[in-house]
Amino acid sequence: MTSDITLFVNPSAGRGRGARAARPVAAVLRDAGFHVRTVVGTDAPDALRRAREAVAGGTGALIAVGGDGMVSLALQAVAGTPTPLGVVAVGTGNDFARANRLPVRDPAAAGRAVARSLKGDGGRAVDLGRVRGRAGDTWFGTVLASGFDSRVNDRGNRLRFPTGRLRYDAAMIAELAALRPIPYRIRLDDGPEQQLEATLVAVGNADSYGGGMRICGSARMDDGLFDITVVGPCSRSTLLAVFPRVYRGTHLGHPAVTVHRAARVTLAADGITGYADGEPLGPLPLTAETVPGAVRLLGAAR
Repeated sequence: MTSDITLFVNPSAGRGRGARAARPVAAVLRDAGFHVRTVVGTDAPDALRRAREAVAGGTGALIAVGGDGMVSLALQAVAGTPTPLGVVAVGTGNDFARANRLPVRDPAAAGRAVARSLKGDGGRAVDLGRVRGRAGDTWFGTVLASGFDSRVNDRGNRLRFPTGRLRYDAAMIAELAALRPIPYRIRLDDGPEQQLEATLVAVGNADSYGGGMRICGSARMDDGLFDITVVGPCSRSTLLAVFPRVYRGTHLGHPAVTVHRAARVTLAADGITGYADGEPLGPLPLTAETVPGAVRLLGAAR
């Protein structure tokens, strides 16, 4: 294994925590004997191009410093390659790191975990999801969201005021006012296409999204299967009553919620955007499949 490794940094993650985190991480890795190069893109496409160049050039590891969005970019560069991934989670949600019991908002601890893993086990193989849509293939680590939650994202991304988290709170209130069931067509593995109405459908490679919302609370990243959570048609009052339970995962016992397990799922619904790891994928239909052991994750608990 080469001692040259790459820090892949989002300087704006977590209101500037990404830029601040890069320094202690680099110091820890250099003290451990690694030669560290830092990659910062001018925008997401440029950052991804630079990350892919580092992987193609034989870097010993790609270390994503930022939030789930930065992890998502890094996955596009390392998935299906021998290059291991490290994660220094300093974003807002950090669902990927939490799912793998990695340090959160502790850059020095994350750096030490990466260094130990590089010198020891070389990383743990974990599953990823791969989505095939109109825009091509995209890898994801946590949850593919569609329905009410993706409509909230769509509306929040269009709003210019308010700003920050309040923007998505305002979007949620507006979508609650317009709440209606969505006609879906779903196919699990090689089974028949099913038609159903639902409030949302979430495809989980990991258990949570949105900063700890355990929408697919039993999902694991090493079993080769998705957990697919379907929230059926429900009233505004029911959705508001169930929503707080998502953070504990206890919503899975509600009569409106069903869970399926499959290695491949196709979702179709008119006018619905799919999001994976919080990033837009494009309109449904989309097909997602699990790819067992698609990436080696440094420092992940076994």
